Amino acid sequence: EKSPHTTAEKFYIEACDDGAGDVLAIDRVSTEVTLAVRKDIPPSAVTRPMCGIMGTIRLVAGMYLIVITKKKKVGDLLGHAIWKATDFDIVSYKKTVLHLTDTQMQDNKAFLSMINSVLNTDGFFFATDYDLTHTLQRLANTSPEFQEMTLLERVREISFLSSSCCINGKIFDWNIISRRSCFRAGVRYYIRGIDSEGHAANFVETEQIVQYNGAKASFVQTRGSIPFYWSQRPNLKYKPKPQISKSVNHLDGFQRHFDSQIITYGKQVILNLVNQKGSEKPLEQAFAKMVDSLGNGMIKYVAFDFHKECSRMRWHRLQILVDMVAEIQNEFGYFLVDSDGTVQLQQDGTFRSNCMDCLDRTNVIQSLLARRSLQSQLERIGVLHVGQRIEEQADFEKIYKNAWADNANACAKQYAGTGALKTDFTRTGKRTQWGLLMDGWNSMIRYYKNNFSDGFRQDSIDLFLGNYAVEEADMNTPLHEPKDWKFLTLPIIMVVAFSMCIICLLMAGDTWTETLAYVLFWGSASVVTAGVILFNGRDFVDAPKLVQKEKMD
Repeated sequence: EKSPHTTAEKFYIEACDDGAGDVLAIDRVSTEVTLAVRKDIPPSAVTRPMCGIMGTIRLVAGMYLIVITKKKKVGDLLGHAIWKATDFDIVSYKKTVLHLTDTQMQDNKAFLSMINSVLNTDGFFFATDYDLTHTLQRLANTSPEFQEMTLLERVREISFLSSSCCINGKIFDWNIISRRSCFRAGVRYYIRGIDSEGHAANFVETEQIVQYNGAKASFVQTRGSIPFYWSQRPNLKYKPKPQISKSVNHLDGFQRHFDSQIITYGKQVILNLVNQKGSEKPLEQAFAKMVDSLGNGMIKYVAFDFHKECSRMRWHRLQILVDMVAEIQNEFGYFLVDSDGTVQLQQDGTFRSNCMDCLDRTNVIQSLLARRSLQSQLERIGVLHVGQRIEEQADFEKIYKNAWADNANACAKQYAGTGALKTDFTRTGKRTQWGLLMDGWNSMIRYYKNNFSDGFRQDSIDLFLGNYAVEEADMNTPLHEPKDWKFLTLPIIMVVAFSMCIICLLMAGDTWTETLAYVLFWGSASVVTAGVILFNGRDFVDAPKLVQKEKMD
């Protein structure tokens, strides 16, 4: 807990820990940050409760301090309390915005709404005395220099799920942590593939941790967009056609991506779950070809057409893939520390799963591989008896499936704007008609958001992460790009023509031929206009305005 004290000149942020005497002083005019002591806080300072500082950001009106005002405990990890930030405040350094023009005030308001949009996205977790951003294995193998880094220097967006479970009367803690990379961050259709540094879109590291009687075991998997240069810009079509860039050398970025993966995680097994026909086929073929071209013995490529194999509700066929990679999973192992703190096992490689979005299909496969690893871990640390199966432990199985479905939803909300699809299988182990119906509903919401609100969401993320820097008192922000004449004119014509068509049907003319002529005319006008709108689809979607660079190609 912290207590901020506010005066006209400074913010004083006081730690509430026992014995903490230092106070952080932030000058509201010069923005200088210094250390002070409690007696420096003026008695006239206004005090309000605060749980932490997210950081500072410069907008048109000047600097702002982003603070966490409410938190909620969501569980424990290895004895450390894990908190979720639930409410925030954005406090201006400036005491007034009267120095701004009307346009600047509008822009400042728009930027503030972008920051609020990101803060209101579920997924800000923190611990005051533990590094949530790295795996158990990395923390056990880090250098002294890394240990000296502040937690702020290691920060990433996190999804955290925690449960205290019981099997055979033995109580153990089980956690899932998903860490979303802040590199190439963004929304579903606007951020695909990789950047020139090899950072993949929607890259998420998921760690499953189990703790019992002082022993700790961890199993890590990753997911990320197909790692070469491709795009899938929204254009009003339900599923835009993916485009592989023809003007760049894919292998450079591809190699950078896997070099960093091998350094961080060891051997790589790629599980490519995209369709091997239709618009996804070229991506699968290009991925396989690039792995062959790289010729790296540390990388193994496995293609599994998820939709084809599981068509007509044959979800049991996922076991084909699990069995296919079982031997490799045994070889990779998992990280294990015994109750004395001695490292017994290291994980020697990871499965890097992907589909198109790296959300729905990917999460299903990850949950199956994680269960297989957990089976071995629980046997090793003495929770499961020899011959017992996790699937037979009804209470735990329910907790396990629901937690992985919740993990899918958390990742999907951040990238696609809705909960995940196919979570009925993750929750129940089978595909249901209700699940199909919910998938249809979520797909409709995704279609609307991807076409008509994701530009704003992408701008919000770019602003929050510092990919776009606002200049104070900026007169020329990119927020006021004029819309093409087609943007307003064609939808109005289509609505008027369609309305006239309905009116002609309801109010029949003197003869049926006259009515038919009117209906055909207005019907044709609405259909032709709709066709023109679809043909020029990119002009009608909500596109990002702040960052125009390679991720937009």
